[in-house]
Amino acid sequence: MKFIKQFIALVTVALAFNAHAAAPAPANEAPDVLVKRISQDVIDTAKADKAIQAGDTKKVIDLVETKILPYVDFQRMTALAAGRFWRDATPDQQKALTEQFRALLVFTYSGALSQVKDQTIEFKPLRAAADDTEVEVRSQVNMPRGEPIPLNYRVAKGPQGWKIYDINVLGAWLVETYKGTFASEISKGGMDGLIKALTEKNKKLASKPLNTNAPKK
Repeated sequence: MKFIKQFIALVTVALAFNAHAAAPAPANEAPDVLVKRISQDVIDTAKADKAIQAGDTKKVIDLVETKILPYVDFQRMTALAAGRFWRDATPDQQKALTEQFRALLVFTYSGALSQVKDQTIEFKPLRAAADDTEVEVRSQVNMPRGEPIPLNYRVAKGPQGWKIYDINVLGAWLVETYKGTFASEISKGGMDGLIKALTEKNKKLASKPLNTNAPKK
């Protein structure tokens, strides 16, 4: 599970900060090329930066802001995780849920960036027609020891180009992973109850150091 989180982190942290502007990608860039570029840029930077390896929160955020291009549809990801309850939510509730879900992913996975060492990502040939607007980009994480870990991305083409909206590790899609949790919280306290639960969890996570493997001061 530790290794899985390491590589979920590389993309979920990107999802969490998709609001930050960046230079647009080439108009003719293929979806697999886009995902490969984003992933490799983050991995290379995380490996080379000693502050990131040490779990420096500011450096991790700076990495995301400067290296991750805004090619992730995080609102769609949140809507899919909320399922049918999303349509009944008010615009303010949708905004609040998106913000808290984004924060949850950051706090949950960003510390794993400091653990990226000798892993590499290998991308598979893209299986898609020229006119497809939704595709799955397939890759695998090659570990120094052990079997490769499948890591796939769902990507959709919209007015602003290709954007990632879901991630699959070892057969489990990230959206589906959270859908059950969201539904359970909503059944107990409605959409506001879910938002409150996420907010409280994020406050607890925010009080903890980013790198849990770092020595205590």
